[in-house]
Amino acid sequence: MTNERQVYLLDPQLLPPETIAVTFAKTSRSPESFREIAAELTDARSAEFNEKWVVGYGHSSVAEHAVLHIALENISRLAVETLESNRLASYTEKSTRYQTWQNDAFFIPPELEGHALRTEYTHCCQHLFATYRKCLEGLQKYLSQTVETRQDEKPLQYERRIRSMAVDACRFLLPSSSLANVGMTINARALEHAIGKLLSHPLIETREIGVEIKRVARESVPTLLKYADEIPYLRNVCSQFATVETPAQREPGPWCQLAHVDPQPVERLLAAALYREQSFSYEEALTWIKSCSPSTRQELQNCLLNTPDAHTIPARELENINFTFDIIVDQGAYFEIKRHRMMTQTPQRLTASLGYAIPRAIAKAGLLEEYQYAMEMARQTYESMSTFNPEVASYVVPNGFNRRVLLTVNLRSLLHFIRLRSAPNAHFSVRRVAQRMAELVCIQIPELDDLPGRYTAESSTLIEESFFHSTRQEQR
Repeated sequence: MTNERQVYLLDPQLLPPETIAVTFAKTSRSPESFREIAAELTDARSAEFNEKWVVGYGHSSVAEHAVLHIALENISRLAVETLESNRLASYTEKSTRYQTWQNDAFFIPPELEGHALRTEYTHCCQHLFATYRKCLEGLQKYLSQTVETRQDEKPLQYERRIRSMAVDACRFLLPSSSLANVGMTINARALEHAIGKLLSHPLIETREIGVEIKRVARESVPTLLKYADEIPYLRNVCSQFATVETPAQREPGPWCQLAHVDPQPVERLLAAALYREQSFSYEEALTWIKSCSPSTRQELQNCLLNTPDAHTIPARELENINFTFDIIVDQGAYFEIKRHRMMTQTPQRLTASLGYAIPRAIAKAGLLEEYQYAMEMARQTYESMSTFNPEVASYVVPNGFNRRVLLTVNLRSLLHFIRLRSAPNAHFSVRRVAQRMAELVCIQIPELDDLPGRYTAESSTLIEESFFHSTRQEQR
């Protein structure tokens, strides 16, 4: 056996996922190389190993080495939420910013089969999509007459920019029933839990997706997903908390609130970085940081927070302080926020009770009447459906309707979010969120004023004034 360093790939085209998982697992007790271990394994021996150690003894980390790439087509954006709520996976989905939808590209929930509401629901979705297409056409025409060509901008580039501006405004009309394609890369351990969440969901579509994912995934990892099943605990928690009697709901307050900040955030942040490089306790590090001169603290803070470029990830010590935000934001913006899975996100059910946003471009183009008519139809259809089944009623709610979401995020993840989502190429809805979160943090912690990476040419107020005719109607 050579002691020479070697780095190589185990080819997933040559080795099944379960064999790769076992190959890595066996290295903890075998002196052989990975190639030698893999050469000795068969599908049957790999399954036997996983049955004993993963299923029998609970060594679930082995399953993390079995990675699958799962393609899902024509599932509702409402189902996409549950699918993408799993943190340890990677997703790419059909974008509402770069693609347009055909009039029939929406899901009809099985719960409505044979029900009188099916006709009302279908009619509403058809009208939303028809209005979406009409507004796209009208808005592109208006923008082509009012938006000037940039210097050195070619005609095709100008057309793409106009189309992008129109799509960004018109996407507010797309309901959660809109069909989407999603690519998911996930390891078998995380997938087992993901399947359990899908199978435990109240919607039939989502449960059926769980069944289908389990079926196709078991073709590659038959042993590791053998016992992936619904999780009664999740249903029990939802049921228990949903039936608690609470006071009557008040009118919504500020749309974005900083609900909690860890105490002594800057001191704790610097103490954690100091702790890593020194040899004393965390308490001693915190005491030293508090006693050092303001200039020294500022120097250390600048060193820790100011990365040289947008591609450099800040030190992990930034994860030691956390913020909790309570926001009311349109569903389209939430769909982008949910991609930041290092946050802990607690969304309330999607409803039509918090009103909807109206893009300023829609009003300027003379399309306000058509837009509001479609949104009000969606509200009325939601209210009709919610008496039957509030979960199913969410399918008809468009992107423009507002939703409550609780976000808990550490500073490292927050800086990434602000840097990415405050950039000029981000959608104006999520830019507004990123800017307001940054503003609230800087108000609460002046030392973090001018957060690194934040786009400073805009503010949340300026975005509202520039891009929104209205952000929230009266609660009903």
